[in-house]
Amino acid sequence: MIDLHAHILPGLDDGPVDLESSAALAEAAVAAGTRVMAATSHVNLGFELSPAELAAARERVVARLAADGIPLEVVQGGEISPNRLGALSDADLRALTLGGGSWVLLECPFSPAAAGMELMVADLHERGFGVLLAHPERSPSFQLQPALLAALVERGALGQVNSASLTGEFGDAARRAAFAMVEQGLVHVLASDAHHAVQRPPGAAPGLAALRERLGRVGALGEWMTEEVPAAILAGRPVPERPPLPAKPRRGLLRRLRA
Repeated sequence: MIDLHAHILPGLDDGPVDLESSAALAEAAVAAGTRVMAATSHVNLGFELSPAELAAARERVVARLAADGIPLEVVQGGEISPNRLGALSDADLRALTLGGGSWVLLECPFSPAAAGMELMVADLHERGFGVLLAHPERSPSFQLQPALLAALVERGALGQVNSASLTGEFGDAARRAAFAMVEQGLVHVLASDAHHAVQRPPGAAPGLAALRERLGRVGALGEWMTEEVPAAILAGRPVPERPPLPAKPRRGLLRRLRA
């Protein structure tokens, strides 16, 4: 897995509290099959982090993982909040792109209204940045109006869903929205949004298992969301064509009611 959304940097936001915790998260990520992780600390008005602070913290984590022999590549990134975007220069954004490429991770708002997202995405595109939308399934606006997400994807943005959303850990509304977005072709990346080695752990296996339960099999679609698309984003290559969605299996009454 290439994980494009994870909070591994120590002492900056609501992720690991110290370098020991960062190393533990990295070990858990490797055990879960992750080989590359983007360090996407919150870049918002709450924590007021600067790109330089993220870069310095990532250097400490990279050095620690090398010393411990933990085979996880940690690349640059940042989860950019809409309320902070207007204050970030092009140079700031380049310092926050995923893996140092041209794509930024833009957080979808938790407020009921997502007014301005279309303008923000258009502005970022005009400035030369691609946009990966972080966890739209957790945003009330996109839950209630999936057409808003479809419009952004039509404009060239990509959607990223949290693995834990598919298992219901963020509530039933997020779970239903996540499945619907996958089935409507609006999800390109499955990420962990990990914050902790145990409490909010890394890895995509739980989400993929939930997709298998619903779709019967995942196969090429799972690899596309966890490896192929993330690799293309980091390398600056065109996003590969989406594999066909597996046909839904016939389900009994209990499974239909649960969906």
